[in-house]
Amino acid sequence: MPSFDIVSQVNSMEIENAVNQAKKELANRFDFKGSKAEIILEKNEIKLSAEDNFKVRTLNEIVIGKLAKRGISLKSVEQCDADISPLGHARQSIKIKQGIASDVAKQIAGFIRDGKFKVTTQIQGDEVRVNGKSRDELQTVIAAVRVKEFPVAVQFANFRD
Repeated sequence: MPSFDIVSQVNSMEIENAVNQAKKELANRFDFKGSKAEIILEKNEIKLSAEDNFKVRTLNEIVIGKLAKRGISLKSVEQCDADISPLGHARQSIKIKQGIASDVAKQIAGFIRDGKFKVTTQIQGDEVRVNGKSRDELQTVIAAVRVKEFPVAVQFANFRD
């Protein structure tokens, strides 16, 4: 029986490449010469720190711009508020969301069910599996899901005949 999975994943190598490009730009920027600004990547979190709030916001713009240029959907990026210490030093974290949350998975499955397609959906952890009798019906579902806006970036994986 033909099937495919609806997932929300971000390529970790693309994140690493974007962070490396941002670090290179940070090293070359004149307004950051001699400052203690840094960008650190830890698993699915990018930590920014600088001497003041303005520089952290500038770092944030640099990193978000690099992520967007690398093709990472900004729906997969969660920006936390900047923490400012009493001495003025500021920190901010940018979290990369992997997988589909259960409420969003229910929303996707409900959308497919409401579309009266001849398919069945199953929520399996952080992905949604769609089964159907024909490839054409599955491709129609893929087209409908692509058009609909969901709070996460969706990709389609494991298309099986």
